[in-house]
Order: sequence, then C-alpha cells, then structure tokens
Amino acid sequence: MKTYLKLHLFSILFMLTLTTISAQTKTPNPFGLVYGAALTENVPGKVNIHPVSYKLNGIVITANVYTPANYDSTKKYPAVVVAHPNGGIKEQVAGLYAQRLAEQGYITIAADAAYQGASGGSPRNVDKPANRIEDIHGMADYITQYSGVDANRLGLLGICGGGGYALKAAQGDKRFVAVATLSMFNSGLVRRNGFQNSQLATIQQRLKQASDARAKEAAGGEVIYAGIANPTDEEIAKIPTDLYREGYVYYYRTHTHPNSTFKYTMSSLLDLMTFDAATNMDLIDQPLLMMAGSKADTKYMTDEAFPKAINAKNKDLFLIDGATHIQTYWKPDHVDQATKKLTSFFGENL
Repeated sequence: MKTYLKLHLFSILFMLTLTTISAQTKTPNPFGLVYGAALTENVPGKVNIHPVSYKLNGIVITANVYTPANYDSTKKYPAVVVAHPNGGIKEQVAGLYAQRLAEQGYITIAADAAYQGASGGSPRNVDKPANRIEDIHGMADYITQYSGVDANRLGLLGICGGGGYALKAAQGDKRFVAVATLSMFNSGLVRRNGFQNSQLATIQQRLKQASDARAKEAAGGEVIYAGIANPTDEEIAKIPTDLYREGYVYYYRTHTHPNSTFKYTMSSLLDLMTFDAATNMDLIDQPLLMMAGSKADTKYMTDEAFPKAINAKNKDLFLIDGATHIQTYWKPDHVDQATKKLTSFFGENL
C-alpha cells in the first residue's frame, strides 16, 4: 500500500510539474524559439537574433546568430559556437545558451545539424558523428567571417551529444581557443553499449540490424529509422532513468518543436557504434571546462573523458549542484550557474 501511495504521489507531482513547465512555453515565438525568456523581437541596443543560412559541403545549413547589446560591426568581439544535443535544434537549449552568452558580450551561433532540423540533407535525420563534427567546423567557418568577430577569440560550447562532438572537433581544430561542454553525452558509447552499459549483450545483433538497414538503402529500399517513440504521459512517468523520463518531457511536451525528433536512420549506427568521444583526449591542448549536473545519471561520461585530457590548459570540472542532465537545459537556477561559470571561463580564456 505504501509503495502504491508513493507511486501515485510521484505521478501527481510529475503531472503538476509538466503542466507548470508547459505553461511557460505556450506563447508562440516569432523566431520559433521555445526556451524560457527567449527573444521575441530585435530591439536596437539590445541582444539581437539574426537567422542566417550558408552552405557546408553542398548542404544548406540554417543557423541563428546572436549579437550582444549595442553591437557595432566595426568593433571586435569574442565569439562562441554552440553545438546542440542529439535530437535537439537551434531553437531549444542551444539557443538558450547562445542568447545567454550574447547577453554577456559574445557573438554566438547555434545551427541545426546537417540532415536535421531546418538544415538540408537527405535522407532526413542521418546522425553520423563525422557530420556532426563537420557541422561544428562549419559554424566556425561562418562565424569567423561575421562582421565584428575576432577570429582569434573563438570559443566552443557543446551540449549533450553536441558536447561529445565538441571534444572531437577541438582535438583537431585549433581555431577554438577555449572549449566547454555541458552535460556531455558520449553518443558512440551509449549507442554501442546502451545507456549505463545496459545493452552489452546485443552489440553484434544491433550492428547486424544497422548493416541490413544500410543494405536496404543501397538497394533503393526504404530508409529505416530508430528512436521513434510517442509515449503517453503515464508511460513517461514510469521511465526509471532521469535522462529519458525528463528528456521525453522536455522534447515532447514542454519544449517541443516540429523540427526536433529523437529518430535517426538505423544505418547511422554503423558510424555511431564505432565512435567514442572520449578517445584522443590528449590532443586537446586548449583550456577545457566540462560541466555536469551533480545528480545527472549521465555524469559518468564526463567523469570518464575529463581525466584523459592530460594536455588541456586550465582544465576544470564543474558540477552544477542538484541538477540532473535535462534540468541543465531549462531550470533557471541551474542555467544561471552554468552561464556564470561559462562567462568566467570564456572571459579568462578568450
């Protein structure tokens, strides 16, 4: 009986939380932004948002550039590239941190990954690490040519899966003079071993499924997708892991956007399952900040990667007190903690 009452109380609290957060994100935004306190208009003298597009390897990439208050194109500003999470887009958490950093005086860019969001590329929702890393290089290409950007003061922030890809991008691309991650998610590790190593027994089986999916695509057949889900509120409430329970709430309820989806091509697993964001960490010789929630069930990925960055300068592991993975995307006090730390880190190193 006590167990039933606890579960019933948890479900009630879960639904109340979902309703409260939903109320914060109901009003349509003219820029399509779905994060809290998002810009609704460009006001002279304030932080402004500039939708842009550019080509990367023949694919049209859509992005938002944020400029700081009193932006003057004849002056020079430090800039930060922001890489979004898996399944995410520029209008969600990547845009939130891009805006918050612009409020601190940086020119920032958040772009939709190739094959995802509003960016081009077919088939849709290809999710290959090489593409995501190239997306980061492409954002650097674009923003370093933007009026007012000091190309010698370029920072990189990767969030969730974008954090893992940021680590890999920074290993080779020394245009990034300071590198930060938030709630880093090692996509290859999880796609291969399962979350918290829960799928070790099926690695070969899943590689065979991915191989078969690629063979079907090569033969002109249908594109098979993984990650398709449409859970009910009750099903979401019963998910045992914070990452996926809160993730479904964030992406499918409170911060939903038509361009955001968890699905990806099954054939992408051929590349994902042989990728690991935590390899070659010794190649990072730039200042490195890795941030994670102290209660995040994904923290083990940051804990694994951070010590391997043996050549990073001014290396710092920062825990956001009381935060889970997804709460670093939206919860005001956790976002404030992360923004304060990022402002200090980039201020010292850019």
